[in-house]
Amino acid sequence: MARYLDVHPDNPQPRVIQQIVDALNDDALIAYPTDSGYALGCRIGNREGRDRILRIRGLDDKHHFTLVCRDFSQLGQMVHVDNVAFRAIRAATPGPYTFILPGMPEVPKRLLHPKKRTVGVRIPDHVFVQTLLAELGEPLLTSTLILPGESEPRTMGWEIKEDLDHDVDIVVEAGETPAEPTTVVDWSEGAPEVIRHGAGDPDRFLA
Repeated sequence: MARYLDVHPDNPQPRVIQQIVDALNDDALIAYPTDSGYALGCRIGNREGRDRILRIRGLDDKHHFTLVCRDFSQLGQMVHVDNVAFRAIRAATPGPYTFILPGMPEVPKRLLHPKKRTVGVRIPDHVFVQTLLAELGEPLLTSTLILPGESEPRTMGWEIKEDLDHDVDIVVEAGETPAEPTTVVDWSEGAPEVIRHGAGDPDRFLA
């Protein structure tokens, strides 16, 4: 059964954050709130966690995973960002955007799109996520918690606990969570292409 951890939305308790970090380092899979709905997350090096995410969401190996980063410096270690993309992405983060970019050598091949060698990256504007990432010290491998047959991300921790009690290890509750997923911008070909309209304003990336 999954542990249900209640985190203060504005002042996350260090003791609880440490419990989550310890679990992640022990290869746990967590369901956690972001600025655009709940997500599933595990450490980048957690091979089984990646496969569990695919099973829960009913996805295949072509799924674009996202690396949730604490700041732009960490993001720049994971993906190749040219000068034009740098300025535009820097101006839009933190926020509810996911950017698809060519992965750097530091990103394991199993996390990259099999043909494009790309991966999603994002910097959420969310107190709990920022606090967790600061303590974890590395990006979190993530996928939006949209279950098969559903079109929106989950937003209620207790519902996730009921439905995924035997599929995840921890469910985090941290206040209200929006139901709209991120806006996804594919920048892998040198120019922005909005491939999903979501919570972030897409107009800033439209020609």
